[in-house]
Amino acid sequence: MVGAQAVTLRVSGDRGNHFFKDCHIRGTVDFIFGSGTSLYLNTKIFVERDLEGDPEMAVITAQARESSWEDTSYSIVHGRITGTAMDVFLGRAWKSSPRVVYSYTEMDEIVHPCGWSSNRQPERAEAVYYGEYKCTGKGANPATREKFMR
Repeated sequence: MVGAQAVTLRVSGDRGNHFFKDCHIRGTVDFIFGSGTSLYLNTKIFVERDLEGDPEMAVITAQARESSWEDTSYSIVHGRITGTAMDVFLGRAWKSSPRVVYSYTEMDEIVHPCGWSSNRQPERAEAVYYGEYKCTGKGANPATREKFMR
């Protein structure tokens, strides 16, 4: 389909564990998605403006954990978020119980003040685990984040 999303890289592991170091990742919507336990260390995340899709939906992660009992999550550590998009969400609740944490990550002003999205499903705000720890930059502002952010 013209203008549809396509998967650029599919990663599988014997236990669902993934380690990415010194990477440069680019995308528009949900470009880091799925299930698994993934660590992104020293990774540059570049969020591009979506010229053909929904201009109001720029999201980095869509982690697919469906229960708090699942041992899956995304950790972005010592990263950098930049790009041409505006009002970028760090993650959205694609599935019912996602877990994503950004630590020591520099965030440009492109990050939406709320930071996170319950994906227009308010009941998911109770089950998400979204966190930020010692992040810096104009886009890192814990005071404006959604109440469900840790």
